[in-house]
Amino acid sequence: MTTSTRYDVTTWPVGDPYEDVGEVINSIIADIRSTQAAADVADGGRPGAVISLPPGDFRLRTQVLVDVSHLRIEGSGHGFASSSIRFNVPESEWPDLHELWPGGSRVLVDIPLRDGAAESEGAAFYVERAGSPRISSVEFANFCIDGLHFEPDGSGRHPENTYVNGKTGIYVASANDSFRVTGMGLVYLEHGLTVHHADALSVHDNFIAECGSCVELRGWGQASKITDNLIGAGFTGRSISAENHGGLLITANNVFPRGSSSVELSGVTRSSVTNNRLHSFYPGMVVLASGCSENLVASNHFLRDHEPWAPFEGVDNGRDDSYGLLRVTGDDNSVIGNHFSEVVDSRRLNPAGQAPVIVRLVSGSGNYVATNHVVALDVRAGTSGSAYSAQVDALLSTSASGRLAVTTVLVDATSVGNTVLDSGDEAQVAMDTGVNAFRATPSIPARPAPTIPAPPGSPHPSAG
Repeated sequence: MTTSTRYDVTTWPVGDPYEDVGEVINSIIADIRSTQAAADVADGGRPGAVISLPPGDFRLRTQVLVDVSHLRIEGSGHGFASSSIRFNVPESEWPDLHELWPGGSRVLVDIPLRDGAAESEGAAFYVERAGSPRISSVEFANFCIDGLHFEPDGSGRHPENTYVNGKTGIYVASANDSFRVTGMGLVYLEHGLTVHHADALSVHDNFIAECGSCVELRGWGQASKITDNLIGAGFTGRSISAENHGGLLITANNVFPRGSSSVELSGVTRSSVTNNRLHSFYPGMVVLASGCSENLVASNHFLRDHEPWAPFEGVDNGRDDSYGLLRVTGDDNSVIGNHFSEVVDSRRLNPAGQAPVIVRLVSGSGNYVATNHVVALDVRAGTSGSAYSAQVDALLSTSASGRLAVTTVLVDATSVGNTVLDSGDEAQVAMDTGVNAFRATPSIPARPAPTIPAPPGSPHPSAG
């Protein structure tokens, strides 16, 4: 007897996928458990299954509980479209918009939440299984999870700009192995992807933006990667964060601004943050905290400038310009070959007159900072009501009123035994050279004023 291992939510006989796809998927998972009940049949027995979501809008009123391994939930397109731009367009203009909502294979998270609900209760997909072995090889691929709306938070801000609604796209609660999240679109969720205790997790080629926080690796984990994603959190959260991870690879991501931080690591060791394009409106773009050690931060492009979009003008992350674009607390980290562009208005520095700090070593020893290039420009930044044109104009403009004085490397007194090479001249680096090694970037000599030849027949300057 042959049992199908491929399911389509639109043809499954239980429930209505357009009214509650959660009920449908839970019924399918129950069928997978019943048809694959034996753990060992002819050297197999539990191959898992594929659950398919064709293009369409599928409301989710019931949380999906994933407790089987080797399950792939897949759609036919990530469907991401900016809800933030649409919600900040006057409603009178909505009839002229080509579309109003994200599309593709789209799950609309509409779970009713009680007051004081735990974070996990607002998850569209909740993954948990106790016992041994760990739940393995669960995949989410090529569909959109849309939180629909944000809610008032008491700040007086437009409710759709708060990044608060208690909803999470995917929440993995238990230890897991070889999970994959690929080609997904996550939008308007307070938490996009939250994974506890990950081993060999792959978060690759997703579009995760306009979420409170985007990718959060919690608890502990190892040998995972966050690669080739388009990511952008809101000002209330972090675009990429991880705690107590080893062997984590964060590479080739394009991280959009507005998140409180681009990459924030806590207790992470022997990991790499390399070849990313990072953009932020605030200091504290990359933070290595709580004893991060033996990590490589290399060949990244950092851009810090000002928010150009009027609805978010005046928002910040509470960190002043002395905080550092890259802040390190820990030992034996390498910061090599990064490009930093600090393109800000000197009149808006916080506190006033503070020279912005680019790399700050707060505590720890044995850190190696070498061959980093800093471009610091003083600009006169403005804002616009158009998100797209404002951002593009800000990115393409390289005109400035002059160079901006910065501290390229600041080594606090609590951080000793570090090496700083070719990452700023003597005036730009602040450190105790009695307890740290320093080699300055050579200064370019000032050009002498050009000699203008005297007109013919004029007296010689020494004459008379």
